[in-house]
Amino acid sequence: MPETIAGIGIPDTDLVRQATDLVRAAADDTLFHHSRRVFLWGSLKAAARGLEVDPQLAYVGALFHDLGLTDTYRTRDRRFEIDGAEVAQDFLLAHGASPAEARAVWLGIALHTTPEVPQYLTPEVTVVTLGVETDVLGLDLHEITDEQRAQVVAAHPRPDFKNRILRAFNDGMVDRPDTTFGTMNDDVLAHFDPSFRRTDFVEIIRNSAWPE
Repeated sequence: MPETIAGIGIPDTDLVRQATDLVRAAADDTLFHHSRRVFLWGSLKAAARGLEVDPQLAYVGALFHDLGLTDTYRTRDRRFEIDGAEVAQDFLLAHGASPAEARAVWLGIALHTTPEVPQYLTPEVTVVTLGVETDVLGLDLHEITDEQRAQVVAAHPRPDFKNRILRAFNDGMVDRPDTTFGTMNDDVLAHFDPSFRRTDFVEIIRNSAWPE
């Protein structure tokens, strides 16, 4: 019987089951439950805004969006968002998705820490950011009823989530600090390491190879 949480159905397909198994094997409880909540919050908000989203693509985008923070899928030389996006794209193509569908999910994951831009792209891109902004930042909670919120959190609890997700971000990026340039991710590294020195965009311009 298909699983339903807060009125949102979890797609009952082999693709979704395999996606769940892949993420469950790689992620700890904090990241797994967070990723499932991202799907649910994003789907609830998309419905409230009248967006029509492919539920399988939304599910993979949400479930894979933080895979780049895990030991299994993280790299040392690129943004964690790209790590997850690449895994999701390869997974979808291997399971019969079209290149356009896989690319939409790639963009949804790659841009989920880039404010504003995703809302101007396809719903499959937007939905990931909607879910992340809800679960991590608590944005626009008025779009979700108290009952819906209670049902989602009952299914996927968030014990000490604020501290645990910050630690997961730091652990996933601390050995590749240069990849946080130009993103909000450098705030996380600076929080955990007061000696962390951000790359200064102004200084890059002033010290570029162009002669004056």
